[in-house]
Amino acid sequence: MNIHEYQAKELFKKYGIPVPDGAVAFTVDEAEETAERLGYPVVVKAQIHAGGRGKGGGVKLAGSADELKSAAGEILGMDLVTHQTGPEGKTVKKILVEQGLNIKKELYLSIIPDRVTAKIVIMASEAGGMDIEEVAEKNPEKIIKVFIDPLIGIQAFHCREAAFGLNLSPGPMKQLNAILKNLYELLVHYDCSQVEINPLIITEDDNVIALDAKINFDDNALYRHKDILEYRDIDEEDPLEVEASRFNLNYIKMDGNVGNMVNGAGLAMATMDIIKQVGAEPANFLDVGGGASAEMVENGFRIILSDKNVKGILINIFGGILRCDILAKGVVQAAEKIGINVPVVIRMEGTNVDEGRKILAESGLNLITAVDLKDAANRVAEIVK
Repeated sequence: MNIHEYQAKELFKKYGIPVPDGAVAFTVDEAEETAERLGYPVVVKAQIHAGGRGKGGGVKLAGSADELKSAAGEILGMDLVTHQTGPEGKTVKKILVEQGLNIKKELYLSIIPDRVTAKIVIMASEAGGMDIEEVAEKNPEKIIKVFIDPLIGIQAFHCREAAFGLNLSPGPMKQLNAILKNLYELLVHYDCSQVEINPLIITEDDNVIALDAKINFDDNALYRHKDILEYRDIDEEDPLEVEASRFNLNYIKMDGNVGNMVNGAGLAMATMDIIKQVGAEPANFLDVGGGASAEMVENGFRIILSDKNVKGILINIFGGILRCDILAKGVVQAAEKIGINVPVVIRMEGTNVDEGRKILAESGLNLITAVDLKDAANRVAEIVK
């Protein structure tokens, strides 16, 4: 789950991580009130779940009340397009108004779990303000990585290694050490998948401040953090993904025209790869899970068909925990209740596969049965083309 910058900064404050003074505003009048309290200059920042806001015109500096009204008026309500939003952009419904600061140096800092090493990694760079992917591609030597054993936790030497790598003087180094320890505690306590500050700035008077804040949470751990669930902004999420989450379905919308229903995340990713190999494009990732019921399959179908780009559906099920007969009952149930108006290709193997095929055969539905996954992919590709 993603949250907004202003929400991430609320958590930063809770953990003693310094951030600029500011407040969220939903109207130009609210922005003006905050700016008058802070004093000019102020920075006006669009609040959407995407990076690259500055490049898209979503971050502006205002040195007076007139400039503040102009900037807030331009940003509020705009469809902000960045490299992370897609060409359609996202509508800005709220802005963050913050005090302007004199910046001497910009740094990059993040803490993330590394699944390869089973450790937590501090990533830092003197190339702050830039996309870290761009830095990694063009100047990988500028990225510092410090690995932390989660059984031991963050130690003073981890902080010193990061600070020395950033070439900090003693004053900022001491502040960074405290920030790193607090960020680590935040990440572990809230089961974060990422905590990022870009840029982390050093001001002209040598204070270290988080000018930006980005936090992602592991969805599977949110049941332990009811307070974080209050931060969820459904307006920033795809409506179909929100609908799928209500039924415990793992659904991600994509740009293609082949709808997918698969049990198991690995099998779903392999299915999308094969669809692309035969020249078609997947419209979604949908993992109904190993323990799906007929009702979950029905809801999965309804969500897939809600995407008007879908021209054909590929069902790829390996029956284990989810038996093939249960899947077949769900397909028939969906057809009876909501109707299936696009061709459906089915590849089933595993537990109760013969019963499942019998249920489908006797249903009277116009379904295409594939011999194997390659055959299924080729058939659905021919349909959508």
